[in-house]
Amino acid sequence: MLFQKEIQTLQFLPVKGIINARDLGGYVTADGRTVRSGRLIRAASLADATDADLRYLKQVPVTRVIDFRQDFELSGREDRIIEGAEYVRIPINSNGNAMDDEEALGIKKQKQFNVRKLIMIAAFNKKAQQVARDLYPNMVTLESCQKRFARFLRILIENSDGGATFFHCTQGKDRTGLASAYILAALGVDRETIIADFDATNAVYAKDVRRLSRRVRFMGGREDELSVVQAFIGANTGNFVKTLDLIDAQYGSMQNYLKGPLALSDTDIATLRERYLK
Repeated sequence: MLFQKEIQTLQFLPVKGIINARDLGGYVTADGRTVRSGRLIRAASLADATDADLRYLKQVPVTRVIDFRQDFELSGREDRIIEGAEYVRIPINSNGNAMDDEEALGIKKQKQFNVRKLIMIAAFNKKAQQVARDLYPNMVTLESCQKRFARFLRILIENSDGGATFFHCTQGKDRTGLASAYILAALGVDRETIIADFDATNAVYAKDVRRLSRRVRFMGGREDELSVVQAFIGANTGNFVKTLDLIDAQYGSMQNYLKGPLALSDTDIATLRERYLK
């Protein structure tokens, strides 16, 4: 993990069927406060959660689940239900409203969404290679994405029940990674820690990235084709850092971005810090 500074506070959840499940608690802010544990959980989907996983999440307690997936990602992969939790869908489409991500990757509709099959098809598709490059910049600059991330933050502001919000996409890395970056930035966590939290995903998916990269190389793939594997199986931390730079260049700073496109007021930020910091 080339971009990751040493983090001692990563809190992976003791679950078996949920990939990349992490509590954001423990991160320290610039003013020396700490993100509360048991309030903000980022992860991949709940489709493969075990009964024991669901019991654990119920006792956390998780009172709210936010799902960033699009419709085609849900076919046969619906979340298992955490008893007592409210479910909210905020589908985020990184290509705007003109096409969904499946169409953008140049593949036909599938009866059941399969990430690895999709990547092997997409790696040699020029359109998919461009999608890989544009993925994070689009999610930052498209108004449709900004509105959905703003809705996510608004839910966190309005959550006064003291329970945990469990937010996820399919793999818990891109949309979930950006959502984590926004909330950590709003709470006052520094840029280096935000990058390290984003990059920590690559340790989770490293084996899959290596396996698919070998297959792509065997099929004649080079840098452009391998970039699709890294972008859609792993997390492209280099592109994420460039996207943070893009935010600074276009909006002046992350704080300006939070207060502009993501519609947070000073009062909203104060509320978030009161609820999620100690």
